[in-house]
Amino acid sequence: MNTPRVLAIHDISGIGRCSLTVALPVLSAAGIECAVLPTAVLSTHTGEFEGYTFRDLTEDVLPIAQHWKSLNLKFDAIYTGYLGSFEQIELIKEVITLLADDDTLIVVDPVMADEGELYPGFTLDYPDQMRSLCALADVLVPNLTEAALLLGRDYDSSPDTDAVKDLLAALCSDIGAGSAVLTGVSLAPDSLGAAARDSKLSSTTYAGAARAEGMYHGSGDLFCSALVAGLLNGCSLEESTKLAVDFTSASIQRTYAAGAETRYGLLFEAGLAHFSAQFNTLY
Repeated sequence: MNTPRVLAIHDISGIGRCSLTVALPVLSAAGIECAVLPTAVLSTHTGEFEGYTFRDLTEDVLPIAQHWKSLNLKFDAIYTGYLGSFEQIELIKEVITLLADDDTLIVVDPVMADEGELYPGFTLDYPDQMRSLCALADVLVPNLTEAALLLGRDYDSSPDTDAVKDLLAALCSDIGAGSAVLTGVSLAPDSLGAAARDSKLSSTTYAGAARAEGMYHGSGDLFCSALVAGLLNGCSLEESTKLAVDFTSASIQRTYAAGAETRYGLLFEAGLAHFSAQFNTLY
């Protein structure tokens, strides 16, 4: 039995379920080895917390990758998330060139914005730089805001079916991604989910779930980690998107029902056993 190995390139926060503290358990539960390349270490994530500590690890990124190259390590996928600077974007492009081969799946989550605005700390020219990394993606996973910024378009918080198809097609044709998954898509008032364009099939599919009120930190990281888990277990892009929507939605509903403080992230842990069981037939 060959265990797939994914390289997750994210920051890591000691408190607050996001980035690597989400990717590690979710990918592991799916029977995947999750190697990590942390880009920064924080005491907490930066949303709704003040006074957090931050240690930048930019200088360590390339030496770590070069050591792995010397060990002839193979990665079945490379999955990138939040990158805090232009320099890190360029370094991760170099890491992908160094460690990926023709069979390595490249998944890029261009974490930089939501609700129509860039995250604090990002300048207006950041999306231009991010495009060059997105062009390397076999699967690109932006939310609606990030897609608009990457394409230089106005943000539409509730695009209709035709607009969603157009965004997905442009992410592939204009940016250069192989396939694309667009999150935050709502085709009905009480539903929220994602749409996917599989360029190999030239098809667009949708997956939705019941909408819950509120803002949930780390939901994008949870979604993308579950998506990667599905893809590395042989699921199609459509199947992986539905799996990721269902797992993320269940975690949001659990968090909402518990009245949990959302800045600490989604209560996904209780759903890991069920998530893992969906892949048991593959081993």
